[in-house]
Amino acid sequence: MSVLGPGSSPSCAEGRGRRTAGILVRAAARQATRNLTRLARGSGTADGDQVMDRARLLRTTLEELGPFYIKVGQILATRPDFVPDHVREELGRLNDQATPQPFSAFSAVLEQDLGAGWRARFGSVHGERPLGSASLAQVYRAVLPDGTACVVKVQRPGADRAVLGDMRALRRVTRLVTRFMPHFNEVIGVEAMTEVLFDAMRDELDFTREASNMKAARKLARSYERISVPKVLHATPRVLVQSLADGVAINRVGDDALTPKKRKQIARQLIDFQFRSYFVTGRFHADPHPGNILVSPDGTAHIIDWGMVGRLDRGARLTMLGILLGLARNDAEAVARQWIRMGATTPWSNSTGFVQDLSRKVPLWSNATLSELNYGVALMSVLQYSSRRGIQVAPIVSIIGKSLANIEGSVRCIHPELKLSASLIQTLSGVMRDLLREETSPEQLSQHLLDFLSFTDKTAGHLQSLSRDLASRQFTLQARTNLGDPIRYGRSHR
Repeated sequence: MSVLGPGSSPSCAEGRGRRTAGILVRAAARQATRNLTRLARGSGTADGDQVMDRARLLRTTLEELGPFYIKVGQILATRPDFVPDHVREELGRLNDQATPQPFSAFSAVLEQDLGAGWRARFGSVHGERPLGSASLAQVYRAVLPDGTACVVKVQRPGADRAVLGDMRALRRVTRLVTRFMPHFNEVIGVEAMTEVLFDAMRDELDFTREASNMKAARKLARSYERISVPKVLHATPRVLVQSLADGVAINRVGDDALTPKKRKQIARQLIDFQFRSYFVTGRFHADPHPGNILVSPDGTAHIIDWGMVGRLDRGARLTMLGILLGLARNDAEAVARQWIRMGATTPWSNSTGFVQDLSRKVPLWSNATLSELNYGVALMSVLQYSSRRGIQVAPIVSIIGKSLANIEGSVRCIHPELKLSASLIQTLSGVMRDLLREETSPEQLSQHLLDFLSFTDKTAGHLQSLSRDLASRQFTLQARTNLGDPIRYGRSHR
């Protein structure tokens, strides 16, 4: 895949536009050629292979367009409510790998962010071959002057300007969709989904945000024997230096590499860590696929790549907790109630039909092992049913669904026998204790007191206003006696 990045000339935006147009024209030409070939063979309709060809063409086009459009594809892959399954499956294969640039191409970025003497900060940098080469950055192994092994992540020159330009273009498209497709927008929430995408890209463009995510996750990971997050050694907007996480991807751990006990511990602790991220800290890894979880020979799981992170406020955390508890307890009505609370009804909503849909499906999900069912997939299925019934859902739900599906897939690689419903209830019991401690903390009690005082002030103000209103008005009640004379009640006038 080619590398994105405009130059520094004034016409870089025009060049970016021409490049994008060229990629789209080539993609359209490839599809037109396939259509003509099909017609020449006498086939007027697309068969299964041709449908998959179109999905593959979409994926490769997004990869060629670069990091922002790859992220668009990844977000679309989380929306089964309006993206066909075969397209989502193909988008799930999006490859963010790029042809490596020579290390010298990153010298300007390193000098601008670390200073002219940046080389003195390292004992050595292995610039000959990067550990990874993505469309947004390249990653190198390095050694600090004291001998500490580390990893240096450097953003590609010009990548930020290219992505910001793409974001402006998508915002214009979003305005058109909301204007000319109001029904679709009301159910799907296109503007909100776009903002989720933009938030994700802003995190990935600013490495100090990724560093903040890592520090918060590392603090949580201290509670776990088998979980680790790399330590941030230094961070600027375009350069991130972190400790080296040594290990192999969790899906490549050999059968004899770990004891059954260690496998079970890693699996349980990964699930527990992720759920505490959702419901206690409110900041969670949005893409914990097997490649982002490295297992070392001693049985430690290192969670890496904290650029894509989801965030939940307190209200959303409690509502999402209710949804998952409902799934674990086989309570379809509770799932539906909390789901609607998380989103919004529309003029086309059919809440009764939504409850009926879930009453058929939830019992199938509540008592399964990881080898039988993926709870993240179940969450995505609920998303499908809700959209069909005209119920709008906050876009963060699809991000949680993707995150949950990924962590379950990763855990399945090392311990598929883990029964998630039992593990979920056990984990959520601990989460509830943490939430209770949070509610009774001095900070939260102070907030509750402030909320109460604010409420009483507003109530007193409303009562005073009502009292003044009653005092300033004359109320007259007329009643007629049997003689027809009116009787007046109210303010007396002498």
